[in-house]
Amino acid sequence: MTSTLRERFGRPLRLALVGGGPGVWIGGMHRGAAEMDGWFRVVAGVYSSDAARSRAAGVSLGLDPARAYGTVDEMLRAERDRADRIDAVAVMAPNDTHYPVAAAALDAGLDVMADKPVSHDFAQACDLRVRARRQERLFAIAHGYSAYPMTRYARQLVHEGAIGALRLVQVEYIQSGLATKLEDGPQNNRLRWLLDPARSGQALVMSAIGCHAQHLACFVAGRGIARLAADVSSLVPGRRVVDHVSALLAFEGGARGTFTAMQAAAGGENDIRLRVYGDKGMIDWSHREASYLTLAMQGEPVRRFTRADPFLPAEITALGRTPRGHPEGLREAFANLYAELAQERMARALGEPVPPVAYPRIEDGAHTMAFIEACVASQASGGWVDVAPLPALA
Repeated sequence: MTSTLRERFGRPLRLALVGGGPGVWIGGMHRGAAEMDGWFRVVAGVYSSDAARSRAAGVSLGLDPARAYGTVDEMLRAERDRADRIDAVAVMAPNDTHYPVAAAALDAGLDVMADKPVSHDFAQACDLRVRARRQERLFAIAHGYSAYPMTRYARQLVHEGAIGALRLVQVEYIQSGLATKLEDGPQNNRLRWLLDPARSGQALVMSAIGCHAQHLACFVAGRGIARLAADVSSLVPGRRVVDHVSALLAFEGGARGTFTAMQAAAGGENDIRLRVYGDKGMIDWSHREASYLTLAMQGEPVRRFTRADPFLPAEITALGRTPRGHPEGLREAFANLYAELAQERMARALGEPVPPVAYPRIEDGAHTMAFIEACVASQASGGWVDVAPLPALA
């Protein structure tokens, strides 16, 4: 169905990138993922806060020089008057730019794929939600871990009640990126904004990796977090930014949970782990073996699934691209997000039913910002606090 949808639409969607210039890992990830399945083509971009450097970077990445722009405002003005104008903007510039760039793109009538965190705070995220609704635009968030075939299958198993009533969700994201005091060493542009609390976000570890863990837990559990009690700290002496958050969670509906995000773990290596327990059994997923999912039911043999098992639902196996036993990873998961965003956009434009899609949306990003603010408030109060709900839309 998706291939015929693309044929009926008649062309790939035209995408502009903001941030992610040459040599920036996340830029290559977005470019490759967006174009992997032919749903998008990157045709324009702004790659640096320095206008001359931005234009040069765009040309070096193969853009038409006329569409390698110096500023976001310049790009939005110029693209508005083109017959082949862009359809969407992907934002992966420094954290403090996410909100203003996304807001400007929405106001220009463009769909958005935003890197995390979606904004500086909950209020800004709610504003983006209102703008997206007002402009009737799509807003996706690049939580790639929720687009692996096996995390999608985990979500389906929970939703179908395979493990019974939800009791406990445990999630952790452990990393060594800030295990040493980088503040005392040489600084480049990325480190300067990353280590500045005013630019990187309310709690750096949450902006960098914790938001992924929180979203993954909520995504698979199929519910948000209602209350929490958190420890928000800097484990490296003398550090100004937050490198560790642990929390006890109370999910909507009553299930409990534990959460840990840490960037100061010497020897850590992007170690993401999710375990979900029901009253009949549990599921277990690890990013180190992303193609596999363990299902352990009380009193039954443990089962281990892989993304290419022929008995899996068709919508799960469709998310994979390589045969069983061949490695597949985060770029393919990102590509699943771009594909789903494009499928919804094309179906809407054609006036057709939207195919089943599960990509993270602005509502997920707003819940993340409410979660981060609740963690900070809990640390200040020393106890449990409520996570702010999303306000009703008019």
